[in-house]
Amino acid sequence: MKNAKQIKLMLIPDTCYLIIIKGEALKILVTGGAGFIGSRVARVLAELGHQVRVLDNLSPQVHEEAAFPAELTESIECIKADLRDRDAVQHALEGIEVVAHLAAETGTGQSMYRIRHYSDVNTTGTAGLLDIIVNEPNSVRRIVLSSSRAVYGEGPYNCPNCGIVYPPSRSISQLAAHEWEMNCPRCGQVAIASVPTTEEALLQPQSIYASTKQSQEQLVSITTQARELEAVILRYQNVYGPGQALTNPYTGVICAFFSSIIQGKTVTLFEDGEISRDFVFIDDVVNATVEAIIRPEIGAPQPLFLNVGMGARTTIREVAQTLYETLELPAQIEVSGQYRLGDVRHCYADVTRLEQQLGYTPQFSFVAGIRQFVEWALTQRDMIAQSPDRLEQAKAELIARNLFRN
Repeated sequence: MKNAKQIKLMLIPDTCYLIIIKGEALKILVTGGAGFIGSRVARVLAELGHQVRVLDNLSPQVHEEAAFPAELTESIECIKADLRDRDAVQHALEGIEVVAHLAAETGTGQSMYRIRHYSDVNTTGTAGLLDIIVNEPNSVRRIVLSSSRAVYGEGPYNCPNCGIVYPPSRSISQLAAHEWEMNCPRCGQVAIASVPTTEEALLQPQSIYASTKQSQEQLVSITTQARELEAVILRYQNVYGPGQALTNPYTGVICAFFSSIIQGKTVTLFEDGEISRDFVFIDDVVNATVEAIIRPEIGAPQPLFLNVGMGARTTIREVAQTLYETLELPAQIEVSGQYRLGDVRHCYADVTRLEQQLGYTPQFSFVAGIRQFVEWALTQRDMIAQSPDRLEQAKAELIARNLFRN
């Protein structure tokens, strides 16, 4: 590795710096390394002097082009292959010391009807990767897994009568009655407040996607402990920023809202508009992920679980309003009362352990991050205008399967 110094993130000038610990260069495989997060992680690692290899299948749903971007191929070995291709993965693992496993199918709504596909890619794909590490000669000593806040389902709540409780998912009858907020599962109290989710919180996935991420966590955790390997499991919150796939309907609410605004459409909020999430800027996620990959002596003998988020709650109404304000446009917002099965009401992270273990805290406020996102996304206006409305197509698919309702 290069001597300790400050490395400026390459994609967004003059924003955030990463302090690098002095050490030796590593040989690192990044699965999903052409994606939104993976490509940035790979490029930062290469800039730091590490030998980086990327494996990605360049899924058309995520990638507009069926080729690796030039900024990756300039300094990084790129392998186009599916994670489920055993021969390709075995080849990709040759000489590798650290695996950053970011490859996965994402999207809560789509996972609820493409059950076999999500399970096959996320769970079976991860199992195949671990099977090679266990059974074939290799040099892997650490696995860093990108998991998701989705494994928590509804986060913890504080009931004035019962203390900390973990409500189950809202029933269909509750949603149909537009009773959006959570009730205490013990005493029935309705005025319970969402509180930050720690890594020890109860796991209760509420979608197929979430279930596959929990399966990935268990596979990595059990395997690495049995083989005395290091493991860091990163539970990403809602990641956003420049470079997201704006036409992918499963990228997230920020992209969906921006596309609607830029096309002059009204932004439609589900439920009552008060659904909330922890939105974390891409630079912060990349910094935390790189630290988890290169920081020595972590993740053993027990896997290290870390929330990667802002540690703050933002409603989807606030997301829409912030986008309009940043674009200096009058807000056109409609609260629809529509809802999707599998959605959680509130969840945001306690990031105390992230700071304790990696010495890192998020640097971007939501407003600052949105400014960076909008500045980049405005350069993509022509592409958005020329693309089919895949968001409406995705919504129609959910309606056809009775997963999206009024």
